[in-house]
Amino acid sequence: MTKKAKKTEAKKAEKKEKPKETKERFAFPEACIVRIMRKHLDKEKMIKKDVKVGMNKWLEKVCSNVAKTMNKFPYVMMTKSEFSRGIKVYETLEEFDKEKERILAHMDAMKKDIEKLERDLGKTEQEVLEMS
Repeated sequence: MTKKAKKTEAKKAEKKEKPKETKERFAFPEACIVRIMRKHLDKEKMIKKDVKVGMNKWLEKVCSNVAKTMNKFPYVMMTKSEFSRGIKVYETLEEFDKEKERILAHMDAMKKDIEKLERDLGKTEQEVLEMS
């Protein structure tokens, strides 16, 4: 076989080979993520692959951000205290969301009280609705 024929055969063999799939590596096992998600989702809900991948990437990002925050401390040994300070921004967001819900509920109650007072003072239902 000539050199040219060998090169041609080699090129044909390369074309016939299926391209290797580049499998993306994630920080956390997919099964663990799915198990946690299923624990909090209704039984009939299904989770698409892109959601599982998105959750894994997001968890990796959160973990990286917490580690970066902890790395700012001058200590060699990371303790629960540094961890608590590292996750403080996420804990604060949860508290903020709860406080927001509490304030909105209080505002709704105040609106109802105002409407009741307006009715008690003699405003008609139409006048109350026009003011809203």
